[in-house]
Amino acid sequence: MNLIDAYRYLAALEQHRHFGRAAAACHITQPALSNALRALETHLGVAIVRRGRQYEGLTPEGTQVLATAHRVLREQETLLQELSSSTATPRGRLAIGTVPTALPVAARFAARLIARHPGIVPELRSLSSQQIETGLDTLSLDLALGFTDRVAGLSRMSVLPQYVEHYHLVRHAPDAGPAADTRSDTVARGEPIGWAQASALPLCLLTPEMHHRTLLDQVFRDLGVTVAPVMETDAVMALVVAVQAGTSAAVMPGALVHTVPRGRGLRAQPLVDPDLRTPVGFIAAATVRPSRALGAALALAADPDWLAEARAHSGPLAG
Repeated sequence: MNLIDAYRYLAALEQHRHFGRAAAACHITQPALSNALRALETHLGVAIVRRGRQYEGLTPEGTQVLATAHRVLREQETLLQELSSSTATPRGRLAIGTVPTALPVAARFAARLIARHPGIVPELRSLSSQQIETGLDTLSLDLALGFTDRVAGLSRMSVLPQYVEHYHLVRHAPDAGPAADTRSDTVARGEPIGWAQASALPLCLLTPEMHHRTLLDQVFRDLGVTVAPVMETDAVMALVVAVQAGTSAAVMPGALVHTVPRGRGLRAQPLVDPDLRTPVGFIAAATVRPSRALGAALALAADPDWLAEARAHSGPLAG
């Protein structure tokens, strides 16, 4: 039995939570993955996977094995990067998690990283804040772009501030075509609107487990208003599509608003009263020795040119 491969299959199974998808991600057949995990269980003398008609999670012992697997795989990847590259020409994989609302900025960052270091292969995952924090703790993620207020004061996490989220109400407006605003390639900008006024509209919001939604719910509670969304989703693209359909409005941070093109009959109105601002930054495990790929990513995250780009594509629309 190849222990490293078995650890890799176990990590893939927990990530994809499906035997077939995990096997496909590892480029092997499903029976081969299942057999390797059974061999690992025999080798360790414990049950690792809770099996039913489908994947049902890990046993408590399996969770311990998974933690070891992530540490071993992380050390192996770091070693391989040190042996196959240098600080000037880093090579290797880099697992980056991002909260969904920051996905456009994270994708830009990954593209910038590839352009600067073609040998680095980023793997970008859209995850909830809780999944990100767990991934950094278990070493299944190398780096994450998320809400830094959640990890403020945690010595096990290091933070590189990137930008501050500004919030807009985006809704269908027939007069918001290309002629309505010629100053930008993005969605037309409208007049500011209060959160209380926005709460009375039919809203499409992210699902309650998302930190973005938690922030919005707190604003509405503080204002003493109740919001009953007409639709909820954990996919940010669904927010855009729902608004384009003209049946609902959505609250979006600047990073998403900047991805909505002009000429789609949409208008973005800055949300005020209160003026909500949320810091977003890169987060990494502070106690982990950075791989060459992670070191290169951290250097880019601190680069003034990159920071200017990130802020330009996440801030409020020009008014």
